[in-house]
Amino acid sequence: MMRGLGELESTIMDRMWARRRPASVRDVLDDLRQERTIAYTTVMTVMDKLHTKGLLKRQPVGRAYVYEPVASKEAYTADLMRSALAGSGNQAATLVHFLERLTSEEAAALEAALQVFPHRGSRA
Repeated sequence: MMRGLGELESTIMDRMWARRRPASVRDVLDDLRQERTIAYTTVMTVMDKLHTKGLLKRQPVGRAYVYEPVASKEAYTADLMRSALAGSGNQAATLVHFLERLTSEEAAALEAALQVFPHRGSRA
């Protein structure tokens, strides 16, 4: 089952997704230091772990690496949702509980998504 991210992992991934371009550890560190005190080695370790988990890809540039997300935030979130559903035991009941808890904005987004991606079983 796919697991969510820790607090710092999530913060770093959010920064990487927002950048929309490759970034070095130093780039991410400079960005994070605008809001908190954090060590270079901490950011480097977390980015390396995100690479090991398959969320970031990296390429060597000089003596360092440049990282970028493997997938969009939306694709990552969809994978988490599918993993949670697959591990639920009763997918129908899980979906019913999910639907019961949707806000009106979320329900509207779901309806819009279903218009873009119609049910696979429908025949035209």
